[in-house]
Amino acid sequence: MSDTSKPPASVAVRASDAEREQTVALLRQAFADGRLTQAELEERAAAAYAARTMAELGDLTADLPAQKKAPGPGRALDRRLLIILLCVHPPAALVYWLLCRRRQPGSGEPEQATAPAMPEELGASRPLL
Repeated sequence: MSDTSKPPASVAVRASDAEREQTVALLRQAFADGRLTQAELEERAAAAYAARTMAELGDLTADLPAQKKAPGPGRALDRRLLIILLCVHPPAALVYWLLCRRRQPGSGEPEQATAPAMPEELGASRPLL
């Protein structure tokens, strides 16, 4: 006995309100960049709010460049914030600057600097008194 009931090849995944809002935000950014006209923005935004599936939302942004990912937290230095912190609270500015200079894990560089190992001839193997 074989199972002949297979799921459909293309199941339409329903879109959430948040995904609709994200698509409209992407369309607004494309309008601000000059990639869409006002009429195209209005038409596509209305279609985004009426979309039921992710495929429908994808069709609305298919001819636009892919959205750039925002830098991860603690990775991008905001110079304006650094200047404000320097004026208001210099120790906080130093901490902010150091956190922004940390490397991402897996990039080949350690996330935090570690002290170099002491060679054995300098007494690293002997316990300290």
